[in-house]
Amino acid sequence: MTTSITIFDTTLRDGTQGEGISLSADDKLKIAQKLDALGVHYIEGGNPGSNGKDIEFFQRVKSLNLQAKITAFGSTRRKFSLAEQDSSLVRIAESGVPAATLVGKSWDFHVHTALQTTLEENLSMIYDSIAFLKHKGMEALFDAEHFFDGYKNNPEYAVQVLRKAQDAGADWLVLCDTNGGTLPGEIHEIVSRIRQDLTAPIGIHTHNDCELAVANSLAAIQAGARQVQGTINGYGERCGNANLCSIIPNLQLKMGYDVLPEEKLRTLTGTARYVSEIANVNMPVGQAYVGNAAFAHKGGIHVSAIMKDSKTYEHIQPELVGNKQRILVSELAGQSNIISKAQTLGLDVNANNEQTKAIMDHIKELEHQGYQFEAADASLELLLRQAFGEPVEVFKVESFKILVESGAKGQMNSEAIVKLKVDGQQVYTAAEGNGPVNALDNALRKALVQFYPKIEEIHLSDYKVRVFDEKDATAAKVRVLVESSNMDSTWSTVGVSSNVIEASWEALVDSIRYALLNMEKASTAPYDNIERIGVVNH
Repeated sequence: MTTSITIFDTTLRDGTQGEGISLSADDKLKIAQKLDALGVHYIEGGNPGSNGKDIEFFQRVKSLNLQAKITAFGSTRRKFSLAEQDSSLVRIAESGVPAATLVGKSWDFHVHTALQTTLEENLSMIYDSIAFLKHKGMEALFDAEHFFDGYKNNPEYAVQVLRKAQDAGADWLVLCDTNGGTLPGEIHEIVSRIRQDLTAPIGIHTHNDCELAVANSLAAIQAGARQVQGTINGYGERCGNANLCSIIPNLQLKMGYDVLPEEKLRTLTGTARYVSEIANVNMPVGQAYVGNAAFAHKGGIHVSAIMKDSKTYEHIQPELVGNKQRILVSELAGQSNIISKAQTLGLDVNANNEQTKAIMDHIKELEHQGYQFEAADASLELLLRQAFGEPVEVFKVESFKILVESGAKGQMNSEAIVKLKVDGQQVYTAAEGNGPVNALDNALRKALVQFYPKIEEIHLSDYKVRVFDEKDATAAKVRVLVESSNMDSTWSTVGVSSNVIEASWEALVDSIRYALLNMEKASTAPYDNIERIGVVNH
């Protein structure tokens, strides 16, 4: 019989402690729904009384009727006090959630230094607090903070802490590598010992300060832990928490544990990218399993091999986690790259096609001029579709103009004016922005939104300018890479010119054109009458 593993997600609590991450109550509710759709078993929402956002979250989340257990977070009662009079514990009990996690000290050093109390009082604090939640009819999870450091320093006391929580009725004993400094071998050995001393089920909660949070979590599961705590994309304080986007597929696809239904696992990549959008944090392209480059291939030998059998250079089928194979095309690419990329787009191409050789030569010439298509997959797709006879423009750019002036107190004001032809109609509009590129982006969207309302879902998520031939100083050519996103995907486009505005405009236009073409594929309305005229000017 396959062993089941429980997934405890703390993105909304521990994840928000990561630098640069701030979620509103609305953000947290949206993410909670996405996590629930993924199939995680627990969603830790935060402390019901710590701030206004968390209070609002716990009030509103009840109406969502989620399948996952919404879990509150708090700490054990204050020293030398009564649990029933502890305001934090009372708020947790009154929050209406079915489960709560309480964190308590398991390292004697912390008891003396941080709590400044006795070892005996710390044990009482743990027992009283867990017993209070159980008396209120709640499921109680005990997070033994700094457990592994505590165990290595004073194993007898660390076990006493767990046993006290177990005696009070804790449903889960979660062992925390709070400082993230423990090694996988140590984790496995200690968890194995703990399981012999206790009867309550064990969970694992690791941090990533040594880049070992995922490995440590897997080691704990192998040693007998049955719950793993972590965050989407590994968000968290300092170096982050254990990354559930790696842990879940490793447990299920590599180690044979029962974690999520197969159809749920296929939503993992979408969930990871959705959360990164809401959190406004760019995902590393090379992130395992769910990153944009996780199944990307560039070398001609690699591409030639995967065209015969993807197992030659892919450890799993990317579709199992909702990702997809990508073929990168550059000046290093062979003909196999072009053929494979074109075939994934449904284009009729073969190795003996003169058109294939011509487009490969053209791409290499463009890269010689400064284009870089391995980092601009959307521009490459437009280029290939055009080369193989597919129309790719949904609007025609007639002209654009930029006005920059110095305002009061030296403030610089930028305004862009664009003239387009869309569906046979001429559109002339202007918009201001924070700099000329932002003004152009705003004007382009303003011109198109009346025809394509979904364009409001698209936003520019990254903008990079690379100068090459620095010896030419201000006349040097630049390459602009624009990354754009919506709630479903991320794509990149490129522009090259000795004029940074022109290069930026080229990349912006490609980005919007690519998005609109893909919207058309997804749904024929309201794009039935899209006029496709002209070609991509690379």
